Amino acid sequence: MFRIFRRCARADREFCDVQRAGQALLQMHAEMPWPDAPGSVTATAQDASGAALDSDFLPPEFRAPSRQDVVGFMMPWDQPLVIDSEVRECPECGAYRNWVVLCMRDDSVWLRCRVGHTTRELGLDAAWYNRHSGPADHWHPTLEDGLRHLGH
Repeated sequence: MFRIFRRCARADREFCDVQRAGQALLQMHAEMPWPDAPGSVTATAQDASGAALDSDFLPPEFRAPSRQDVVGFMMPWDQPLVIDSEVRECPECGAYRNWVVLCMRDDSVWLRCRVGHTTRELGLDAAWYNRHSGPADHWHPTLEDGLRHLGH
């Protein structure tokens, strides 16, 4: 029984020694002065006059749109949409399923049927949309591109 505890104490001591060596190595690298390589972030952060450049260094195709750039969000809603115990139908064609739900920047919610009729739904708001939608997985430059992506 005594030997088991000695082995554990020795293993703990060895583990602590390794941790101390790792901490010393990290500290040494943190204190080393690293020269700026050509093209590094710190080297390109300032131009020749010393003024700071634009901090958004990603190419436009990799940038996420800002809130001002986004007109709205959309999601498919394949099952019948029930609001206040009523199944919503398209007022023009009578469709009651396969909606595209559009949530606009002004927090209004619009329904678009498979045929392409669009109507504002006053019984829904942005809070409802946020509760029922998942995270945005694609950004589309136009409404038509988004509808094509959703199969409409």
